[in-house]
Amino acid sequence: MAESESTRLAAIVLAAGLGTRFGGGKLTAPFRGRPLIAGALASALNAPVVSVVVAIGDDPDLEAAILDLDETVEARLVRVADPARGMGASLAAAARALPEDLDGVFVFLGDMPLIRPDVSATLAQALTGRDGIVAPTHAGRRGHPVLFGGDWITALRALDGDSGAQGLIRQAGDRFLAVETGDPGVLFDVDRREDLAGQ
Repeated sequence: MAESESTRLAAIVLAAGLGTRFGGGKLTAPFRGRPLIAGALASALNAPVVSVVVAIGDDPDLEAAILDLDETVEARLVRVADPARGMGASLAAAARALPEDLDGVFVFLGDMPLIRPDVSATLAQALTGRDGIVAPTHAGRRGHPVLFGGDWITALRALDGDSGAQGLIRQAGDRFLAVETGDPGVLFDVDRREDLAGQ
């Protein structure tokens, strides 16, 4: 983890989804010689953060795969009681496990393995205050990770359901900033097995 000297940021990696469109076992599926989850973990741990929290469900294979990764020594696993309630519930569980006094938190998705390390640094530099939200775009489309200023952490902890934090981004209005990047990895996610082909 590459902590910034001026701000205290953390990262959440959401890895509790059921992966039903994939047919199960998505985050443990092989991707470039490692489990798919490894890419998202590496992106989070290479961000300018002091802490990484990984939200997982009741999947012993995924938990074992994560614990097998060298990167995970610096990440805290948080079990989501009912992942079927949706991304909001997973995000809330992870946010409740964050350290206090943060200036912001990145939200990474476990099925997005190709985000370059410089993206997170760019987002951190673009965050103008604790009430801001910053996300990368590529070719005009919004991607991940999303960086929430510290004032949004309370709202993240109160989320539920399947909409995740989309409502918070809409609520932010002009406090939301989209930053164009040259990284197509901010858009690449794996929903189905065929998404892994050619990558």
